[in-house]
Formats: sequence, C-alpha cells, structure tokens
Amino acid sequence: MQIRELRAEDVPAVARIEAEVFSEPWTERDFLEMAKADYAHYYVAEEAGEITGYCGLRNMAGEGEITNVAVAPLFRRKGTGRRLMEYLLKKAPSCGIGDCTLEVRAGNSPAISLYESLGFRTEGIRPGFYAKPREDALIMWKRQEEQG
Repeated sequence: MQIRELRAEDVPAVARIEAEVFSEPWTERDFLEMAKADYAHYYVAEEAGEITGYCGLRNMAGEGEITNVAVAPLFRRKGTGRRLMEYLLKKAPSCGIGDCTLEVRAGNSPAISLYESLGFRTEGIRPGFYAKPREDALIMWKRQEEQG
C-alpha cells in the first residue's frame, strides 16, 4: 500500500468511495476544490493502481480539521484507515498544524476505537449533527502535547 497526496485524476475514485460510505457524500467538485486549496492536505491509499481509501486535513489557523476519512468497503479491516490517519498526523506539523480535531457519528464504534487508539479524546457532542439518519456527532481532539 502506498499513501500519497491526492491528485486531480484521483477525484472520481475518491468520490465513488465517498458515495458508497457516507449518506451525505461530498461531490467530485468538493474534492477538486480541496485538492487545489493551499490550506488543505488530502491523501489517498493506493494498492495495485486502485484507490482504496482517503483522508483530508485542513489547516484552520494552525489547528487541523480532519474532514474525510474513508476506506472502500472491500478494503476495510486491513489497516488502511489506520495507515492513512498515521500518515496524516505525521504530516500535520510540517503543514503548520498543531492540535487536530474531527467529528464522528456517535454510533460509529469502529472509527471511534481507531481514533481513540491514535490519541483522540471526545471533548464535546454536537446533538443531531448528522442527518440520514439523524445522529449526534462526537467532537474528538488530539492535542499537540499528546502527539509524538
């Protein structure tokens, strides 16, 4: 598995995975905008020429907002999500990013377990944040002093 920066030609595959995984998916246009934005850092996992997952990080005044983390259903439970997140967190300081935050569905136990194992802690809840179905979001943070 190779992890590298998102390129424009990756966007259709990333958007397909996004549509498979999320009930309110980003569009190809959304991903193209992020690929071009100087404050955004998006990465893909690739195996044998196929995009198997992706993640995104935006620099919001020195704090990292992790916006998308997804693995294609056929490639789950193989460490792809963990490798993507580890890569993203390792890159964050060189992008001028300290603390990192993300939102996750309160019922997404596999993702929550992954994030906790990487040092993220729940610091808040956004009631009814997600639609389709309606669900709370956990606001998780990985503080710089905990990174390393």
